Amino acid sequence: MREVPPVEDLGEGLWSIPVPVPHNPIGFTYVYALESPGGPVLVDTGWNHDDSWDALVDGLRQAGHRVDEVRGAVVTHFHADHSGLTGRLREASGAWIAMHPADAEVLRRQEGRTDDERAASVIEQMVRAGFPEQDVEAFRASPTVFRPPAPPDASLGDGQRVDLPGLELRAVWTPGHTPGHLCLHLAGRDLLFTGDHVLPRITPHVGQFPLDSAEGDPLGDFLASQNRIGRLPGADRLLCLPSHETRFSGLAERAREIVDHHEERLELMVRLVGQGPTTLWELTSRLEWRRSWADMRPLARHMAASETAAHLRLLEERGLVAREGPAHRPRWASVIPGTTPRI
Repeated sequence: MREVPPVEDLGEGLWSIPVPVPHNPIGFTYVYALESPGGPVLVDTGWNHDDSWDALVDGLRQAGHRVDEVRGAVVTHFHADHSGLTGRLREASGAWIAMHPADAEVLRRQEGRTDDERAASVIEQMVRAGFPEQDVEAFRASPTVFRPPAPPDASLGDGQRVDLPGLELRAVWTPGHTPGHLCLHLAGRDLLFTGDHVLPRITPHVGQFPLDSAEGDPLGDFLASQNRIGRLPGADRLLCLPSHETRFSGLAERAREIVDHHEERLELMVRLVGQGPTTLWELTSRLEWRRSWADMRPLARHMAASETAAHLRLLEERGLVAREGPAHRPRWASVIPGTTPRI
């Protein structure tokens, strides 16, 4: 568990409120509060837990506000550590909740499925990816699925201005980590809220869901979004306020580092697939991860597989790998110019 830092006054009506994520190595999520004449507007809300709620309420109190004064909240993306408290916040204050429509659509689809249905979908994906029976059974015995947060009531698209009187806060759509991930540019103060899109030391998870889906290209979207965010006007003047870790500058350089990291990962996968056709599980288990493969729980292995799948999907788009074999147990193989993959 990371140590949760203190609430911090960043000046000119901007506060940083670390909201803990209990029993999770991520430790905490920064919620940012911006003062406005109609009450503070938040960037993200934090994890849905009593301890998290208490930290948010106390952080607002230190900033000179009651929770029932909150005017609204912009959610950078739908993940639970960012959006979990939206429903509780709206109930306590009547605040509007804004999100990019692509992430709102993800939540709409999740709402229509029960916990059992979501768990069954993960199990089916693990089987098709070639996970060994022991991993599948371990997940089946203790499935972990997250309840979707309350849906937003306001849509915030690329370039749109946030309802924040007196401040020029605009959305920058940066898909990849999620389909509707948003960064937020406070132009008059050279500040950029980067959410999980750009972090100073680590790279966010970018996964393909379902694992064997041939639709979309989340990693391709993510790399394009990194290039775009690094070209923002005055990018190197911006102070970046991420959702995790620490504040940083040098946005363009950090975006290039993240792109380079994934390009190296893509080159490695091309070499590994070139050694022979592989299932998703086989390839994922051969890669190096922050935690050793042997120590990963089944859900963590599923998340690792989704990241591998996103890289394979981009390599398919680049024409470097292709699927072969039956749909219920696909393998990925190198594409040799002038050949057709086996079906």
